[in-house]
Amino acid sequence: MLYGSRRETYRQLFIDYWQRFRAGQPLDAMAQRVVEVIRAHPEYHALLENPEMALEADFPPELGQSNPFAHMSLHVALLELLATGQPPGIVQAYGRLRTRYGEAVAEHRVVDCLGELLWQAQRAGREPDLSALLPCLQADEERETLEGEK
Repeated sequence: MLYGSRRETYRQLFIDYWQRFRAGQPLDAMAQRVVEVIRAHPEYHALLENPEMALEADFPPELGQSNPFAHMSLHVALLELLATGQPPGIVQAYGRLRTRYGEAVAEHRVVDCLGELLWQAQRAGREPDLSALLPCLQADEERETLEGEK
């Protein structure tokens, strides 16, 4: 996963990878994953093409703003989890979600669970527990099934 404690350094990776892609420069495997996610989020292209704004912008959730870098990072994390098959069962669980809901909805269901796991880990001051990802996805599916039966 992409990790970083300095917001600017972390954001600069996204900006640099996007600029390299736009310039037709070669990309390593990580850069390719990041660019794949960026391309799937055209709503963030203008931000990435304005590095000064991208590096300085705040996205306060209390104002209803979602942090595009956090959002894209969760998508990159999903790609890495699928590539490594970790946690065990993620590839199959994601496949079931894709079959049931389509790729975009499936991705966002996993991303939502990842975001929740990261938030819990930050609050507790510990590393994220990826073994909780599959139960989160299963609970989400069960909740929707119950709502559909009403």
